[in-house]
Amino acid sequence: MSHLRVYDTEAPDGLAGGTPHCHTACTEACAVIAGRGRVLTLAGDGFRSTPIEAGSFVWFTPGTIHRLVNESGDLEILVIMANAGLPEAGDMVLTLRAACSTTTTPTDRRRCSASSATTEADDRAARARRDLAVEGLDELLHAGPDGLERFHRRAAELVRPSVEGWRARWEARPPRRRRADGRTLAALARGDIAHLGESSVHALPPPPDARRYGCCGTLGVVQPAEPDLG
Repeated sequence: MSHLRVYDTEAPDGLAGGTPHCHTACTEACAVIAGRGRVLTLAGDGFRSTPIEAGSFVWFTPGTIHRLVNESGDLEILVIMANAGLPEAGDMVLTLRAACSTTTTPTDRRRCSASSATTEADDRAARARRDLAVEGLDELLHAGPDGLERFHRRAAELVRPSVEGWRARWEARPPRRRRADGRTLAALARGDIAHLGESSVHALPPPPDARRYGCCGTLGVVQPAEPDLG
């Protein structure tokens, strides 16, 4: 889970906002907490422009190319990612232009699609990759369904070397949660209230002032991903 301040700089298409990309294994949910804008999506059910404002909640399934557009200049979103930190482990593919995505190596493309810089530095690299991906999205919108299928195939090829590591991460976490839930239900069924007496409150501090340049804006991590289990 991350707090996102969507980029307010203008891209080549004249719209202020983030970098179009998709996830191959993860569903993403966005709870809008301030401002207004749109989510541009290209998926198996076609292209959509979904208006969003404070209080809106939108989510999209794997394979949905999405781009956040910041119309008010102050769009802030709480982003909730599924699947035990897989996006942080590399489940993110940008809509880089065909020339970049077909002539570079997977390592080069990963370098294009990831940034470790924070707001203590300038945002030139983040804006450059955003602009490349916006131009790539424009190509996809003009390519029709066949273009989206080709992009999905390239995305799957790119992440394929990471899948076994993702599987180890995914298999390690959900069963622990299911087992804990199962123990709780079993205890309630036999009238055991010990776990209720162990109740507690947990909180996380606000994100640090120095935020990371993410795909769609500056990111403040609310719930950090657990260490890589692969």
